[in-house]
Formats: sequence, C-alpha cells, structure tokens
Amino acid sequence: MKRVLLLATTTGYQIRSFGDAAAKLGVRLVFASDRCDRLDDPWWDQAIPVRFHDEASVDAVIASHADAPIDGVIAVGDRPAILAARVARALGLPGNPPQAAAASRNKLASRTLFEAAGLLTPAAFESVPLDSDPSTIARGRGYPLVIKPLALSASRGVMRVDNPDDFVPAFIRLRNVLHSIDVRSERDDAHDLAMIESFVPGREYAVEGVLTHGSLQVFAIFDKPDPLDGPFFEETIYVTPSRASQHVQQAMIRQIARAAGALGLLHGPVHAECRVDGDAVFVLEVAPRPIGGLCSRAVRLEGADGVVSLEEVLLRHAIGEDVSAYRSARASSGVMMIPIPARGVFRGVSGVDEGRAIPGIDDIRITAKADETLVPLPEGHSYLGFIFASGEDAAIVERALREAHARLSFSIDRALVIADAR
Repeated sequence: MKRVLLLATTTGYQIRSFGDAAAKLGVRLVFASDRCDRLDDPWWDQAIPVRFHDEASVDAVIASHADAPIDGVIAVGDRPAILAARVARALGLPGNPPQAAAASRNKLASRTLFEAAGLLTPAAFESVPLDSDPSTIARGRGYPLVIKPLALSASRGVMRVDNPDDFVPAFIRLRNVLHSIDVRSERDDAHDLAMIESFVPGREYAVEGVLTHGSLQVFAIFDKPDPLDGPFFEETIYVTPSRASQHVQQAMIRQIARAAGALGLLHGPVHAECRVDGDAVFVLEVAPRPIGGLCSRAVRLEGADGVVSLEEVLLRHAIGEDVSAYRSARASSGVMMIPIPARGVFRGVSGVDEGRAIPGIDDIRITAKADETLVPLPEGHSYLGFIFASGEDAAIVERALREAHARLSFSIDRALVIADAR
C-alpha cells in the first residue's frame, strides 16, 4: 500500500476530504501536525507531533517511519509547506526546494523574485520594522497603498490606505495583529516586519493546479466577482470556469508559470492569486499547497474514471501517477466563504434550510460554533461557513450563492471593542 505524508494544522477542514480520497484509492495517509508531543494522541489519528518552524521536526518524521517508507508528501496550508519541502528533500522524494517554499510564503521575498524575473509587481514595495514610527513612514509616499503582513494568509491584516492620516491607525492595527499570541507562537521573524506596497487596481482571480517537475498544469481558474478594492480584502465568492477572455486566462497561466519558476517551485500542488488590470497580469502569490479548507469542494475534475475530487488527484500525483488527463469538469461550480459581519459572540443562524432550497445550491456548511467569539477582518482569519453551488454556467452559480446567502440570518451578540493605541 502506498503511503502519503500529509502535513497540516490540527484544525484543517481539508483533512477529512483527503481521508475519503485515500480510502477510495487504497492509499495510507500518514499525518504530521502541529501539536504537543507530550499528549498521547489527543485526536486519535496517530499523527506525528511536529513544529512547523522547527527543522528538527524533519528528523522526527523520518524516525517515526523508518521501517515504513513514505511515497509522497503533501502540505495543507502555508505554514506546513516549508516543513513538507524539507521532509521531501530528506526522503529523496519529488517536492519543492525548502528555500522556494520559504520564499513563496514571504511577500517581500516573492515580490523581489518576481521583479527580478521581469514580472509585473506593484510600482513600489518594501518592508519596515513593526517598531517604526508610523507617522514618519506615512510621509512622502504615493497613495493609495496597501499595508500587510509578510507571512499571514486569508487577507488577515491586509488594509488599503488612501492618505497619510489613515496610515497611522492602519499601521497600529497591523502591529496589534502581528503582536497577537497566535501569530507570535509561529516564531517567524517575518512577523517583525510590515509590508508596504502600491495599490494595484483590477479584478482578482484564483488559479488551482499542480507542478510536475517544473511544468504547470492548471485545473481551475476562479473568478472573484466581488470587487476587492479595500479598505479590507475579504474574499467571498469563487466561481469556475472563469468568465475572463481566453486571452486573459492564457496570460494568467503564463505569468503564474513564470512566477513559480522565479520562486524555484518544482513539484506539487499550486494555489495562485492574480490581479488583472486590462491586459496587465500581476501575480500576487504562488503557494505550494492546494486551495484552503472546504473551498476545494468547488474544484471538480474529470478523468477516465469520471468526476473526482481535487484531493484524489493530488494523492495520485503524490504517489507518482500521471494526472495530466484530468481536466476541470464541464459544469460550473462555486463557493461562497460566508464573511463575519461584526465582532461578537456567535449564537446561531437561521435560514439554512431556505438557503439550501435555492436551485443550484449543493450545500451550506456553518463552521462557526455556538458561543464562539467571532472576529472580522483585518484582525480575524476565519469565516462563518461555506455555501456551495453548481449549475450550467458561472452566472447561474453566482446568483444561487448570493440568493442563498441572503436567506441566512446570523445572531451575534456584539462585543465591546477597546482600542489599543500602542
């Protein structure tokens, strides 16, 4: 039986999907996750306890399976990607160079490599220490601009700033995000810096695919129909296939392939983000991992064995099978990541059955838990849940997602927010 190592956080939604795909294929999944090594398997999954920031975790993974060889490695999430690259290298398996995985997670490193490769980048970009005086940094800059963390995902901490007066409070908000306990626990020096770059106008797209020894195969291009112009950049709807022209789609694919090469990525899943302004394609990121969480359900692939999940294809790829025949399914599909409307304590939701009754809706999954404290962007990094739809074309799918969301009513006890002016 083939064995695939899956490195993921303990809270990853996608773990069950990989488990279902592995059972179908007869593949044994081996888990490694960021948990305490002093607890006796608290989740009953026999996972190897690792620390994503600690290179010594490579030895722990290898030692745990010295007598049972690993045939492939997959990272689920940005933080596990670097450790996955180190493990693949140590085991002599196809994967990404660790320095490439590290560069892909660092926005400044990525922008620098993209610029050196001749790719379009924001007109100006730089990093500044978090302990800088924001009023000094604000002067003499071209606005609008975007300030963001170097190494967080899901648009956490990302803010548009249109003038010097707004810069100072935005910088303080970002500083507070990067000083939060969960961020500092990652022990990443990148969290000591803030990224400042020129705002790039245009529409955003997400691209899902896989690299095979440096060659990019695209599975899906997602439109993001809601404008992402700030002040925050919360993603909501993804719909595929894209309604962009073939010219634009091919341009995105070419630029993403160039960006992956600039980073040095070689083998494994790829999730990329682009912003397109006219004919200009700006690659925002190329991450060596699949699309996050439950959103992968919106990627439906067809092969000789019918319609299969993204996780199944990625497992096949990890064990060395040829997946070049898989293509995006003909039907349109989409997902809505339900945004958090306000800070507070979640009490419940109504209208789920009414939303599921909308033609084209496949499912509504509320992932927020009762009595959970909800935090919206830019401080937060989660969603209330997900809505899934499919249909004959992208317009039908998008309309179904919006109608289903309109049926939902969330009960949130608003929380008192005390400003931190550090």
